[in-house]
Amino acid sequence: MKVTIKSIWNTVSAWHWDVNEECCGICRMAFDGCCVDCKIPGDDCPPVWGVCNHAFHMHCILKWLNANELQQCPMCRSEWRFKSDEK
Repeated sequence: MKVTIKSIWNTVSAWHWDVNEECCGICRMAFDGCCVDCKIPGDDCPPVWGVCNHAFHMHCILKWLNANELQQCPMCRSEWRFKSDEK
């Protein structure tokens, strides 16, 4: 029996975070990658936004806030509050 394959489908997929900035302002790593604490990019290290619209890796901003007495955005120095998903 002879089998002929007429076409081969190569499937490629890609994902990226919907972030206006290319990299985290704290660790300077790309959002499509992961922060220095993580080994694998994905849902374990998502970008988070402040009300000032600056975005950082979740682990990076949490370390920043825990290390600093003043709870300020590292970029604009405004009071840091997480932006809620609710509108």
